[in-house]
Amino acid sequence: MTIRYSDLGEIDGVAQEVIQACKGYNIWLFEGQMGAGKTSLIKSICAQMNVVDNVSSPTFSLLNVYQTDTGDELFHFDFYRIEDQIEAIDIGCDEYFYSDNICFIEWPEKIPSLIPDRFVKISINLVIENEREISITEHE
Repeated sequence: MTIRYSDLGEIDGVAQEVIQACKGYNIWLFEGQMGAGKTSLIKSICAQMNVVDNVSSPTFSLLNVYQTDTGDELFHFDFYRIEDQIEAIDIGCDEYFYSDNICFIEWPEKIPSLIPDRFVKISINLVIENEREISITEHE
């Protein structure tokens, strides 16, 4: 599936489409260059999922835990700053990945051997200036 948008005002609609496309998966990998809009999309997805916590990039903490209005927990990882996969293991990422809760993972290419076999990949590419193309692929 591919989604294109060029206006940040469209992001909530895009988030709804992403949620529909990713239904049934708990591991959501977000790929894209720095500034592509990974965290912005995750913020919008969280708003659509009724997250009651402040959503921000866990660049320095590696992990943020969010709660929805029904008490469900979502996990948001950002592995940009890790030097080695051991750092991800040290925070117990396995327990989160196999918890059946939704895990949003930014910079998954930093931890390739730790990603569960079943996931959905959301790739965000800058096409021209402000236009973005989101490709969603399922992996079983």
